[in-house]
This record gives sequence, C-alpha cells and structure tokens, in this order.
Amino acid sequence: MIAVQNNTVNNIPPSGVSPGAVIEINNLKKSFGKQEVLKDISLSLFNGENLVVLGKSGSGKSVLIKCIVNLLNTDGGTIKVFGENVISIKRKELSVLRTKIGFLFQSGALYDSMTVKQNLEFPLRRIRENLSEKEIEEKVIEVLENVGLADALNKMPSQLSGGMRKRISLARTIVVDPMIMLYDEPTTGLDPITSEEISSLILDVQKKYKTSSIIITHDIMCARNTANRVVMLQDGKVYMEGKTEDFENSTDTLIKSFFKIK
Repeated sequence: MIAVQNNTVNNIPPSGVSPGAVIEINNLKKSFGKQEVLKDISLSLFNGENLVVLGKSGSGKSVLIKCIVNLLNTDGGTIKVFGENVISIKRKELSVLRTKIGFLFQSGALYDSMTVKQNLEFPLRRIRENLSEKEIEEKVIEVLENVGLADALNKMPSQLSGGMRKRISLARTIVVDPMIMLYDEPTTGLDPITSEEISSLILDVQKKYKTSSIIITHDIMCARNTANRVVMLQDGKVYMEGKTEDFENSTDTLIKSFFKIK
C-alpha cells in the first residue's frame, strides 16, 4: 500500500469541488464464491466532482459502481447516496433514488428495435410522467444537440458507428437530468480521436448538468482529460488516491508501469 494523502478519509474535497459527499462508501466488501473482488473499499464522491477509478481488468472497478446502484448485493460495509444507505433501503425508495443516477453501460445498452428518438423517449415516459408530448420532443432534441447528433433522431442503432452509439447512450442517460453519473469504461473500443471526443462530452455534461460523476476506466488519456481526482484499485483495495499529477510523479513501480503511458 502506498502512503498518500487521502482526502476522502479526511472528508476534504479537491480544490474547485463543492464540499459535501454525494456518495460515501465505507468498508465495502464483495465476493463471488471464494473470489474476493472488493476488500474493504472506502471512498467518497464529492458534489460536482469527476472521480476517475482506475485499475487493471479484474480489479473490481465495474463491480464497485454496480454495487452503488444495488445491481449487485454486497457482503459487508455501507454505501450511502445522498445520505441513503442503498444496501438497506426499501425497494420503492431505491427506485426513486435510482432516478437521480445516470448509468452509462460499457456496451451502451441501446434498444436495437427502437429509433434513436424512441430510445431517448423511453426513460422520459417512465421517469418524467408529467411531461407533455411537446416537452418530451424538446428534451430529446436538446440532449441530441448537446452530444452533437441532432441529425440522428430517426436512425436505428444499427446505422450508427461505435462512437455515435456511445454518444446516443450518453444522451439517453442525461435526458432525465441525473444528479450523479456513473460511467463504465466510456471509451472502450473507440479510436483515439473518438475517445477524446467522449472525454470532452463527459466534461461538458459535468459543466452543463452540474453532475457528480464516477468514471470507471483503464484508459489513461480519459483519466487525464476528465479527472478532478483519481483512485486506483489493486487487488480489490484502494492502492492510491490523488490528483493526476500525483500519479504522473509517482515513483512507485506499479503506478509507473500503469499510469505513465504516453
């Protein structure tokens, strides 16, 4: 374990980030059979912050954010989102809490049988039941313009490139105005130029929608471009936490081999 200043433990948000944690994770444990994936994880996400969680494949990154929204049951510890413990919360209350959280899946998870417009309308009709048809249409067009794909309104997912699908998936996630964004490997499978565009969109979403985000990635450039703070997982534990420059300047062998990729 590397000795670094841990702002989460001290409850001190990074410079430029509002005080107050919107997600607080303490002593989180998760195993699959005899395999311990998360071992006593503690970290916080602060209001308005982009927190990047780095780690090699199998380090528990995606398991972590699935636990946050209770897609996976945990084996110990607590997870509080806006002060609510998602592990013990009632099902109805959990459903309400989930409407405040946007989850961008690695695959995008678009409905292939629906047009782009229908994909974006679907969550609006379920979550924002009081919207009129005109308001739904205006909201769909607004988010498509924000991701630079207003002309894709009537296209099918099969007609979109990988980068376009990722943008549409992001649009569908932000269409209901979430307060927290969880990104699961947002640049995986994309070329460098498109990856940089997606990273820029993540920053745009943070600024325009005032979101607090956890970005799961092993893409170093994505981390550099989007992070206010970085946490690195190794063997199911928090190995290091700090700003990107702390990782850049680290002399630790593991950090150097993983992070200093040009």
